[in-house]
Amino acid sequence: MKQVRPLTITRARLVTPGGLAEGALRCSDGVILALGSDVRPEDGDETLDARGKLLAPGLVDLGVFAVDKPAFHFGGITRAALMPDQSPALDLPSRVGFIAKSGKPDLWVHPLAAATRALEGRELAELALMQEAGARGIATGRRWIADSGVMLRLLQYAAMLGLVVVTHAEDAGLVGEASATAGEIATRLGLPAAPAEAEALAIARDIALAELAGARLHIRQVTTARGFDLVRAAKARGLAVTCGITPAHFLLSDLATVDFRTFARLSPPLRSEADRQAARAAIADGTVDVIASGHDPRGPEDKRLPFADAAPGMAGAETLLAMVLALVRDGVIDLPRAFDLVAANPARLLGAPAGALAAGLEADLALIDPDAPWIIDRRKMEATADNTPFDRQGAFGKVLGLWKGGVRLGA
Repeated sequence: MKQVRPLTITRARLVTPGGLAEGALRCSDGVILALGSDVRPEDGDETLDARGKLLAPGLVDLGVFAVDKPAFHFGGITRAALMPDQSPALDLPSRVGFIAKSGKPDLWVHPLAAATRALEGRELAELALMQEAGARGIATGRRWIADSGVMLRLLQYAAMLGLVVVTHAEDAGLVGEASATAGEIATRLGLPAAPAEAEALAIARDIALAELAGARLHIRQVTTARGFDLVRAAKARGLAVTCGITPAHFLLSDLATVDFRTFARLSPPLRSEADRQAARAAIADGTVDVIASGHDPRGPEDKRLPFADAAPGMAGAETLLAMVLALVRDGVIDLPRAFDLVAANPARLLGAPAGALAAGLEADLALIDPDAPWIIDRRKMEATADNTPFDRQGAFGKVLGLWKGGVRLGA
């Protein structure tokens, strides 16, 4: 799939790194050539009138657990970083290479290499060979590496390769088989629970080791006030530490579990209302670098179980954009910051030439009506499973058109 003719999109509200701008964007051979108020179509161009709608970069979803192309396209996602928790795990160059080619040409999948063999946390995988095969980062998977010696060697190896290490931040010794955060709600429901401090302990250790190794560390999900404080402090010291979050953790608290609905069974589990408010503050003040969908579709065999026995995870690709735009409507962030969180920053962490509307970057584009209302209905979802905790919730923001490398998808 290659762009045949140059494309010029006119009368758009452009979401650029410098802020919102009125004008047009022109791209050719899959690359953005120019954008701004003085850009005009040239002879032979395909043209599209945006009619004042938002033209933004295609979303880059950092840390999905399944490649779900229809759901990604519905949500404006043109690139996704796939976690290594597959069957089998992405711990060999051949598996990484296969995944790196799997979504093309209309979706680019960037595999994250398994940090250890079979994700068991004991023996480092062949990271350099997996990088050559197409890995854009290294991930510990759904689990924390408990052995500090293994984690230090991993970070040192990653630093030599120039790859970011994506970690799961929960001290496994404290978490065990817990399905909830310790507190009043878990006690009332009788759920096995772990203290929220399990996150802070894991983050503190990983930051200390990353500083020792001089490595880039991305904590995939930070969900507690203490965790955010640790990341803020690390950034203040100039460390290459970044963090992410998923919409469930800034929109929902553990109150969402009171009816034992397993669509709210997540990892990390939902936190207290105080932690949810801390998450919104961390998004506002720049502590959070990435908002990702955490897309993890789970069928009835995994979810129609007692709460403590159900598999964690949510189908999040289709709702990611709308949930982030809700932060804009609430005044937590502005539009340029929103697309930094879902496009520019994850692209930068992965070393992908995309994620922003700028000349020379790939023409991954999303035409968006931020005010279009819709109802999230799990029965109508494009994903392979319907496990969304936002079922029947009203939302605003729809993708009107999506381009990958200047080629319109679904046209």
